[in-house]
Amino acid sequence: MRRFQDEDLTGAEFRECDLSRARMVGVVMQGTEIDGLVTNLVVNGVEVMSYVEAELDRRHPVRLLIRSDQPDDLRDAWQQLRDDWARTTERVRSMPEDSEHRGVDGEWSMVDTLRHLVFVHDSWFRRCVLGLTEPFTAMGLGPPLVSGQEDGLDPSAQPSLDEVLAVRVRQASEIETWLAEVTPDQLAKTAPVPDDDRWPPYAKGRTVRQCLGTVLNEEWEHHRFCKRDLDKLSRQGSSPG
Repeated sequence: MRRFQDEDLTGAEFRECDLSRARMVGVVMQGTEIDGLVTNLVVNGVEVMSYVEAELDRRHPVRLLIRSDQPDDLRDAWQQLRDDWARTTERVRSMPEDSEHRGVDGEWSMVDTLRHLVFVHDSWFRRCVLGLTEPFTAMGLGPPLVSGQEDGLDPSAQPSLDEVLAVRVRQASEIETWLAEVTPDQLAKTAPVPDDDRWPPYAKGRTVRQCLGTVLNEEWEHHRFCKRDLDKLSRQGSSPG
């Protein structure tokens, strides 16, 4: 166990770190941001995640639909997610040139975020929900380890916004066609994940509903990140020189 004592970590950034079971005693945390998979977070003796989750549901009711087991709710959730991305796409087109290719604070740009969702679709919908073994879309962007190992992925690809959106439209059509006919019984079945060692390796044994849920959650989470970063870019552009 690593122990930090009397350390000044002001301005430190922890990225892709596992802080499970971490204890912070007598710390000063002012203006701190925590963004990630957080559960059972206790602050000064109070488990706060139930409050956080309830507030997120209040601000973003689509989260309730994403967690539903009812096909009608899932169809509604998917349409709302698509509408959100459409509005954000229109927004970035109205921003200064190349805003869609600019990242903030080391995060993905909007184009890179959409490339990641192309990869998510291939991974969790085509492979896990549909059981297909076709190659990943070349422009898809996965985690560095995955992108370097999976055949067909091109981490160095530099597609335009319109090129990525064209792929996203085709993928959205696949989901919409499938959602139009899916039943609760089909959602409850074990996902037909191909029996190979390709990504995602931890999907075996999950239900179709759980795999679809990963797609929907990734769409929502990454749209939130994208909006956050576009807000930052807008503030930077409006700051006095």
